[in-house]
Amino acid sequence: MAAEQGVKVIARNRRARHDYHIDDVYEAGLVLTGTEVKSLRAGRASLADGFAQITDHEAWLLNVHIPVYTEGTWTNHEPRRPRKLLMHRKEIDKLASATAERGLTLVPLSLYFKDGKAKVELAVARGKRTYDKRHDLAERDAARDIDRALRRRR
Repeated sequence: MAAEQGVKVIARNRRARHDYHIDDVYEAGLVLTGTEVKSLRAGRASLADGFAQITDHEAWLLNVHIPVYTEGTWTNHEPRRPRKLLMHRKEIDKLASATAERGLTLVPLSLYFKDGKAKVELAVARGKRTYDKRHDLAERDAARDIDRALRRRR
């Protein structure tokens, strides 16, 4: 059996870029059970309510939903269990100091396989206010209108 190459995206958190200002992005490995990996390989996961937390110098991914493996038996996993993140000590310390600051949180942006290993992309993010979201939508609409007008002119 040949080893997997490249990146296969399983799930993206599209609301994260809408709801948060993204400051830094980190990549972390995941500690998973066998049925979790099989469920992820089937392309099933949800990052909608997920977040990460630093507890006792360890990084944990919480509230991420990986559904039970349909072919699994009594060895199946709990869908929303806390999952340990694999990161370097310096990265964990940097994230701990960043999240100690008021208003910053760790949000998962995407879940993917990279060279056969499950990875999660974490962002240090600050929550947007409602007027920030409206401003971003207005900017996007204006840019779209400009593009349409330029295309019509050609």
